[in-house]
Amino acid sequence: MPSPLPKKKTPTEIRSLARSYTEMSLQAIAHVIQNGESEQARISAAFGMLDRGWGKPAQQIEHTGKDGENEIRIIMRTITEGRM
Repeated sequence: MPSPLPKKKTPTEIRSLARSYTEMSLQAIAHVIQNGESEQARISAAFGMLDRGWGKPAQQIEHTGKDGENEIRIIMRTITEGRM
């Protein structure tokens, strides 16, 4: 008789399992930063470490003038008043 399939894990269980590997993962990233065979691997690992420690940098949004002014008002009204 075949063995039963494992119970499907919930997103919370998956997140908890992944978090249990945090220290090991950080050590592996640090190892690549120090010993990676390519510059690209070391840079990628360094960015990953910084993102985990400090968060990803905020992205700036630039508005250049009145072209989108009405669209912005509609979006703001939708968010604040729940209507178009």
